Amino acid sequence: MNTRSRQSLIAFVLIACGFVAAYFLSGYVAANRTTLPEEFADSDLAVQGGKLKGWALGAEGLLADWYWMWSLQYMGTKIVNAKQEELNLDDLSSLDPRLLYPLLDNTTDLDPQFMPAYSYGASVLPAIDKEKAIALTEKGIERNPDAWRLYQYLGFIYWRLENYEKAAEVYEDGSKIAGAPLFMRQMTAAMRSRGGSRETARQMYRQMLDEAEDQQSRSNAERRLMELDALDDLDAINQVLNSARETSGSCPESLAAIFRDLSKVKLPNGRQFRIDARNNIVDPLGYPYTFERHNCSARLNLESKIPRS
Repeated sequence: MNTRSRQSLIAFVLIACGFVAAYFLSGYVAANRTTLPEEFADSDLAVQGGKLKGWALGAEGLLADWYWMWSLQYMGTKIVNAKQEELNLDDLSSLDPRLLYPLLDNTTDLDPQFMPAYSYGASVLPAIDKEKAIALTEKGIERNPDAWRLYQYLGFIYWRLENYEKAAEVYEDGSKIAGAPLFMRQMTAAMRSRGGSRETARQMYRQMLDEAEDQQSRSNAERRLMELDALDDLDAINQVLNSARETSGSCPESLAAIFRDLSKVKLPNGRQFRIDARNNIVDPLGYPYTFERHNCSARLNLESKIPRS
């Protein structure tokens, strides 16, 4: 065997031994892997978007898209893996989504005009960290002073915080921007006259639904609108139940017993009560309202996924 053949054989044997060693080593590592606590599941972002700007060789937009898609996948995974059966849309801190703000911050550092990121932040971040929700939107306004939608997002955040006067100021400032719709002026007046009303909430979430640019924001707005419809239903049902009890001296046997009186009730926006095939009054998701005869009242079915304020 010549020298070249001997060297080739030695190299082949070494490579084969390396593959065998790697196989057994990977098996050992997998069998003896340490399970980390849940709080270590989210690794901190190694790079800040602002530091990449100008050094990405013109790929800032592509990187912004990547961070944006990561933020959506990140929250989607958190929600899917949530152990609780019912999420509180007003407080998502139990999911510990500590990377959402850094991801959205990186997105908007790389692309300051990335409006879907600001919209998503205004929709979701208030339920996680109110100050960061405001900070992200104010950063957007600073970098896009002519974008009236950012004022809409900031006004929405202050409305959720029940700071109606500040919300009115923000909507008023946004209404002065060229191209701002009549909605902005309407919200200015609504904040000052009936900021906490159900009617104002319905206007806010309808606007959000119409303009949502991602599925999670759209789903959030849809669930909130269903919640408002359910609250209107329950107010009307319980009012009729109370009237029936005062008239007859006893509570009706069932909700079906007050169908005739309910048919005379005018729900907001011309809606009618939903009745299923079994003659039950149901909520927007199709779950029958629960009737409690001992206190003569109706409430949401515990199995329904409609949010409970």
